[in-house]
Amino acid sequence: MALPGSLNRYLLLMAQEHLEFRLPEIKSLLSVFGGQFTNSQETYGKSPFWILNIPSEDIARNLMKRTVCAKSIFELWGHGKSPEELYTSLKSYPVEKMVPYLHSDSTYKIKIHTFNKTLTQEEKVKRIDALEFLPFQGKVNLKKPQHVFSILEDYGLDPNSIPKDPHNIYFGRWIADGQRELIESYSVKKRHFIGNTSMDAGLSFIMTNHAKVKENDLVFDPFVGTGGLLIASAHFGAYVCGTDIDYNTVHGLGKASRKNQKWRGPDENIRANLRQYGLEKFYLDVLVSDASKPSWRKGTYFDAIITDPPYGIRESTRRSGSQKEIPKGIEKWYTEEMVPWHPCLRLISNCEQKLSSHTARRLITMEKVKEFENRDKYSHLLSDHFLPYQGHNSFREKYFSGVTKRIAKEEKCSHE
Repeated sequence: MALPGSLNRYLLLMAQEHLEFRLPEIKSLLSVFGGQFTNSQETYGKSPFWILNIPSEDIARNLMKRTVCAKSIFELWGHGKSPEELYTSLKSYPVEKMVPYLHSDSTYKIKIHTFNKTLTQEEKVKRIDALEFLPFQGKVNLKKPQHVFSILEDYGLDPNSIPKDPHNIYFGRWIADGQRELIESYSVKKRHFIGNTSMDAGLSFIMTNHAKVKENDLVFDPFVGTGGLLIASAHFGAYVCGTDIDYNTVHGLGKASRKNQKWRGPDENIRANLRQYGLEKFYLDVLVSDASKPSWRKGTYFDAIITDPPYGIRESTRRSGSQKEIPKGIEKWYTEEMVPWHPCLRLISNCEQKLSSHTARRLITMEKVKEFENRDKYSHLLSDHFLPYQGHNSFREKYFSGVTKRIAKEEKCSHE
């Protein structure tokens, strides 16, 4: 089937974690860079190999400058379910698209990537030699090649039942790698100021990408904590601010969360975290505030609001007022009716992250579609989604009562 318009086919090699978060991230980032998500597969599921139609190589490169869910992207020259199908596919690929990367003045190397199986060196050489029909005119350079080509083989998802032959084989020209290294360089373990609930670096960047944060945006976190989400947003050039009800966290006071450290130091605060990564110029301010009672006057201030609401089960607080905060969370008692609803917002994605065998949390991404009007004030009462009280709001009580009792019962049964 011919591709629509002038779209080119690319192969994405995805990381095998946070599986539900991957597709929304790629869709969001493509829209940021002027591309539209157009797939060449019926479904992606848990597979690490995705075929996409992307308008240009520039958009593909920009995508990889942001994504933490994808490892690499390749210009797809051919694919099949067997070596013979792959070779047939490669022979039908337009020669004029190959020539710029295969001429005599170029250097290249061919790499082999297998998923769920390890090949011997002899097997790898055999696969590379089988591509001799391709019009390679350049010289092999294994250290600093101008062009890198890859053979990628998919042996399925079950490590206990690895097939003899791959399910799918791909061949393509490497374009760029994703930003997986950010997960390590921004690791909470290396961060100056942390708390018991500091957001994982990888998830922080995923949430920032879901929110389509870009350079010079203004990003707000109403439950800012130690500022993990602000750091991820600032990394991509956004100006950041936040609020939190915990006076100790905002001012960097009280007991430390780090092992072998009793009290927080005088410079342990959110601003110091951004300074650590050279991002202090993007810091606006953080305030002590109760998010259930917004202190902002009416108007449009923020390009994105990104937050991880409190669940009420981990972080201790210092009381700074007489009002008690209502804990929020989503876990096993989840139903679709519990998804937040607002007349001015449209649901973009709803992704689950399993925390344990009995609890999970969800990343809800919503997009503003219209300005708030007075007539919208009571529109939620007419919606089927509106419930005066939702069971997931009692997460703390359920977590510390029913769940712990059930765990004890399951452990008892397993030992009998």
